Amino acid sequence: MSGELTEGVIKGIIRKVGLECAARGQTLSETLVAFMVRAVVLDPRNDFNMDQILTEKDVQDLIQLCVTRLLDATNPSLSTIKMQVYFDMNYANRAELLREQQRILEGKLAPMVRDITDRCLHVQEEIEKVYQNIVSYALLSSGLGSSTDIEAIRETTAALQSVFPQTEMTAFISLSKKDKEQQLKDLAMLVTGIRLYNKECRKGGRSIDNLPAILSEAIPSATQTVDESLNTCHMLAHKYTALLESMQEDPHRYMQLSSFKLKEALFNVRQYEAFLCILLSDAITSAQEVETLSVQFTATMMQLKNKVQDKISIDSKEVFPLFREVSKLWTSFQDEMLLLSFLTNMTNNLQQFFEIHSQLFPEEVLTSLLEGVTVKSDEERIRETMGTRVNVSDFKNQEWLFPETTDNFDQLLIQYHSFCAHAIGVKGLTLPGNPAIGILKHKVKYYVFSSKEAAYTFAQDPDKLIQLNVEKAREYAELIQLLELRHHFEYLFPHAQARIPDKCLTKPTRKCDSSTQTDTHILPPTIVRSYEWNEWELRRKAIKLANLRRKVTHSMQTDLSHMKRENCTQVYLPKDEGTQTKRDNSSNVPRPQIFLKGLRGQSSPTTHMVKVDLTRAVDET
Repeated sequence: MSGELTEGVIKGIIRKVGLECAARGQTLSETLVAFMVRAVVLDPRNDFNMDQILTEKDVQDLIQLCVTRLLDATNPSLSTIKMQVYFDMNYANRAELLREQQRILEGKLAPMVRDITDRCLHVQEEIEKVYQNIVSYALLSSGLGSSTDIEAIRETTAALQSVFPQTEMTAFISLSKKDKEQQLKDLAMLVTGIRLYNKECRKGGRSIDNLPAILSEAIPSATQTVDESLNTCHMLAHKYTALLESMQEDPHRYMQLSSFKLKEALFNVRQYEAFLCILLSDAITSAQEVETLSVQFTATMMQLKNKVQDKISIDSKEVFPLFREVSKLWTSFQDEMLLLSFLTNMTNNLQQFFEIHSQLFPEEVLTSLLEGVTVKSDEERIRETMGTRVNVSDFKNQEWLFPETTDNFDQLLIQYHSFCAHAIGVKGLTLPGNPAIGILKHKVKYYVFSSKEAAYTFAQDPDKLIQLNVEKAREYAELIQLLELRHHFEYLFPHAQARIPDKCLTKPTRKCDSSTQTDTHILPPTIVRSYEWNEWELRRKAIKLANLRRKVTHSMQTDLSHMKRENCTQVYLPKDEGTQTKRDNSSNVPRPQIFLKGLRGQSSPTTHMVKVDLTRAVDET
């Protein structure tokens, strides 16, 4: 569509498709409709020429095709595209999610912070009201209770009064706005730490949940759920792959299975598997983080207990840093709870896009189709090719990488999501690649293969097969994201993406106007004030200096000052002395050494015992 489809035409098509679907009872998001329009235009089977202006008939045909595909509930391809749109619009990594949560919390507390920091206090009633607002701020920012919970308010007030009594409000009022905000955050952390310490000592905090215990049980459960879904994915992917391979080997099987949309089903399973792997990785990271936090939290609490130990007065410099550390650790626990909830929701919501398999391929139907077919797992396919590798001498102009000759071999960015680069375009299959065969480096990109033969075929003409993979992605638009081929289709709909960047499946690069200003003098000024360019001024200064040389400096003393001089005295400081009033002494007595002979008896019936005393005399020691 190299510029022929204007932004207005694109938006008009998207709007008409959305209205047509809504008229038929399906309300779809604009993002999904926009992606489907792109997928239909890309598909070469639809014969849309992107280099020509679309006629009115072409536009109507495009709209009808989009509506038909969007309403086809039996097509796994539609479920895959919906899954991709949902994941792109809702998933966020740890840093993004926590940053957004912090922004939301600060937005909720902003009115209260402004009310505390901006108010000018004159009467006692206003001071008391602001103090109550500080209590509310400390309670809400910590997340350890509701503002309507009387017990939580009472505990928060008592904790605040212990570190910030109301009498210090006068000093607080005199601070600048920035310093007030900083002190508010510090007070909230101290109050949170005190309340958590009291809960640990069983002196309150009944409304505070035991987050470490909850997380230690919930994260393994969530991980197990994702693992079970992944196992189901793997089994289906292996079965679909076996059926597709049997179709290519047997024409009769091809006629039998061609109507089942097995390729679309396989792509759906692989995409679901990829998303679950992302969620599983996040869950494992959370589990490791919680384990580390639990150790640190327990150690910090133990330090606090050793410092406090029911003392009446404690140095704030000793315990305040520990209270702050406890608060930070608890905030991290709360973040992990948020992340766990997010991962659980994502896992549950992705399940709806996977349910189509039970409708298209019930267990009994799939079992009957697999009769006489050998099903291989991804691991079995890799094991079968572990003993084979590419012979580098067969390729003069190609660079092959192997584990023993390449640094950071496991961290190489493999193309096509680590699927075989040959099988995608030639067979339409997503077979796992085996890096042990050899990784081909072609134009600064890395490719893996499922067999040695596939590697040799691809290496003979990589550009041709890469283009064949791109053509396969045109036919099956869900492969664009599954195989990470977005860079091949950046030219498509550039105006629409720039206009609605937050509603596109592939978010474009953000752009903004900016300006810079350079100081006139970047470095510190080095102006020599004594410099003169006028030679007559230099002559005048020279005459002045010559005149000064003939001057004499005189000094005199008066009657009051001529007898005075500086005096100083020196003293000897007392030296340290010591006395000794007694000395330590010791004595030693000999150790008894007595030996008895004949206790075991001899051949005679009478026992004869001999006692030998070898103890040394006292005067010999």
